[in-house]
Amino acid sequence: MNLIIVHEKQTTTSYTSDSSDSLLRFALANEPVAGVVLDGLSRCLRWSRNGKIFCAIPEEWNIETHVPRLKTVAYAENVPICPEFLQKAKRRFWLVISNAQFAAHIDHLLLNKLLAKIQADLVAVNVEPDLSEKREKMRLTAQGKVAGFRRLYYDSTEPAPIFNNWPHYLFIKTSIFEQLLVDGALPQSFSTLIENCRSNSLKSYAANIGGIVFDLETQEGLLSFCGAGISKMRNSKFEFHNSNKISQDSKLIGKVLLGKNVCIGPKTTVIGPTIIGNNVKVQHGAVINSSIIDSEVSVPRNKVVHNRVIKGPQYDWKQLTPSTNNSAVFNSASKRHIIESFRCWPRCSYTGCFKRITDCFVAIIVLILFAPIIPFIALATKLTSPGPVFFKHKRQGRYGKIFNCLKFRTMKLGADKMQDKLRFVSQVDGPQFKIDDDPRIGTVGRFLRETYLDEIPQFINVLLGQMSIVGPRPSPESENTLCPFWRDARLSVRPGITGLWQVCRTRQPMKDFQEWIHYDTEYVRNLSLWLDLWISWKTTKKLFENFVSQF
Repeated sequence: MNLIIVHEKQTTTSYTSDSSDSLLRFALANEPVAGVVLDGLSRCLRWSRNGKIFCAIPEEWNIETHVPRLKTVAYAENVPICPEFLQKAKRRFWLVISNAQFAAHIDHLLLNKLLAKIQADLVAVNVEPDLSEKREKMRLTAQGKVAGFRRLYYDSTEPAPIFNNWPHYLFIKTSIFEQLLVDGALPQSFSTLIENCRSNSLKSYAANIGGIVFDLETQEGLLSFCGAGISKMRNSKFEFHNSNKISQDSKLIGKVLLGKNVCIGPKTTVIGPTIIGNNVKVQHGAVINSSIIDSEVSVPRNKVVHNRVIKGPQYDWKQLTPSTNNSAVFNSASKRHIIESFRCWPRCSYTGCFKRITDCFVAIIVLILFAPIIPFIALATKLTSPGPVFFKHKRQGRYGKIFNCLKFRTMKLGADKMQDKLRFVSQVDGPQFKIDDDPRIGTVGRFLRETYLDEIPQFINVLLGQMSIVGPRPSPESENTLCPFWRDARLSVRPGITGLWQVCRTRQPMKDFQEWIHYDTEYVRNLSLWLDLWISWKTTKKLFENFVSQF
């Protein structure tokens, strides 16, 4: 159950110098914009999509909206809770109270894990973009010095002190909701609500969670949120009323939402996502791109409106200069795209589809061929060293997803804990570790390593979709965190059992890390069927030579 509250005292606007002039109030009072905003707010959370949504709006705003599945409630001081709302709320475990000023998108699976883990009656959640995937998180010491950076490959959460103001989302167990009310109404003050929670011996908790948040009291936030809402609509152009007059030589490009009695003059261009209110007149030669035009506005001749909220018929048009060259605005809008840090390939290409099919086919053949000797390797490992047969180490796969990389155990138990003590004698640069005659490796383990038989279990990782036959070296998060400029290229594909670095490295002193960077990025840049076949051939040849050299 979801209750959206417009907090009048909390809303501020950076759009004008008058702080009492709320941009959110303008959006809710404008018919086309209000529909997009309220519909978007009701869909921000997964469980808000079914059933009726209640929206509380300040009484003095005198706003009535007509949005399907949404019922508006006017309030003067505290927010009245009607019996219908209480009855519907009791059908759910959590009651969700959304702050209308902030449109926040959260991974619902991550949110469900947080709510299931926290034993609290009231959970306040703020969306923090710095906790989102593909972000850098600075780590500081107690003295405020930089200790390092952490790369987030998926959204995360962190505890926070109880907030002073209304959070983006407030989750309240429906079984205790009525205990927090004051005379059947929800307190407008968040501190009062927290005091009611404590006086009733109820437990509260606050957390920050990774996600996307739009501040609807800022021009940038309102435009971005409305643009995202319009982009999800199916049709390319929308006309609210047949009274609209659109000149034949005007252009409506992309998704444009029109109110009633809109007049669009000749040689004008309207580029979506754009919302134009009721009784708007767009005069000859004007260009409107990714903007919101208030009702009763007349856009002058040859004006270029780009990423603007035109609020009210008394708008000061002097801050917008006329433009005779509109192609720059059109080209910038038509070339808009999202730049991803990971490299992508077409679905029907070798990398997008056929490489995965080939990996599964080869992995099945290799596991069948080596099935007779796997029991002997397991027995020899078990007899010569106490501990499990297989060694599992957490590595980062495609897009940074953590998985357990499997190998036959070649070292003694606790070898990973001994690595820090031996790092001062490491013979390679960078975050890797390698020394000759490693004392942690047993006799059987040394043979398995020299012949690469210890990596046979990784073909199980291939079947599970965690690795590939050929690809960059699988590395842990601790190593990737130290390599910010090239790691996303490596994580664009699944890590491989073998790769370009394994067959081309020279083992020159203090150059191994540099070669690792070079060959892994070179592989992703030139990935093809022929490169995989060449690496596979070189690997097979090297395996045969190493195996023969053991006897």
